[in-house]
Formats: sequence, C-alpha cells, structure tokens
Amino acid sequence: MSPVQRKLITIIAESALESYLVRDLKRLGVSGYTVCDVRGEGARGKRKGDWDQNRTICLTSICQSALAHAILDHLAATYFEDYAIVAYLSDVDVHRGNKF
Repeated sequence: MSPVQRKLITIIAESALESYLVRDLKRLGVSGYTVCDVRGEGARGKRKGDWDQNRTICLTSICQSALAHAILDHLAATYFEDYAIVAYLSDVDVHRGNKF
C-alpha cells in the first residue's frame, strides 16, 4: 500500500476549550483526533500546567486538505480573537489513507 498525502492539523489551546474544539472538529467532519496535556511558553507567557486554569492541550487530527483548511478558518473566526490558541497545518504521508 502506497502512502497518501494528508494534512496534520495541530491545535494548541487552553484546556478549557477542549470540549468545544472536539465538538467543532466532529461537526466539521474529522473522523478522529488525539488530545495531550502539554506545557510551554509563548506570547501569553509560560503555561506550567500546574493548576486547572493554567493547563494547555495539544489536539491533533489528520484529514484531507480541504477539511483542514475549513477547520483553520473556523478556528480563526471563532477563537483566535479571544483565546490563547495556536493552530497550524503540516503535510504528512500516511498509510491506510482511507482512515483519514
């Protein structure tokens, strides 16, 4: 089976947004996702993840290019203005492309 190209969408956001982001991604049509707790530092300061209001998640999903761009457009329109959230796309080669 030859690999096919898809997009990996990576969303780094405050953990309070997790349920909203998952709901939105499912509504837009993603077939699966992964969520991890992460720590780091950026324009809004250091997020240590040592208490609930200071936790950050990394949500990733692999999907076709059109869906990935639709997700980015939705995130920009809905969250970027008011929340600590970063999102970006990467090209990935996957086997079993029918899963994504």
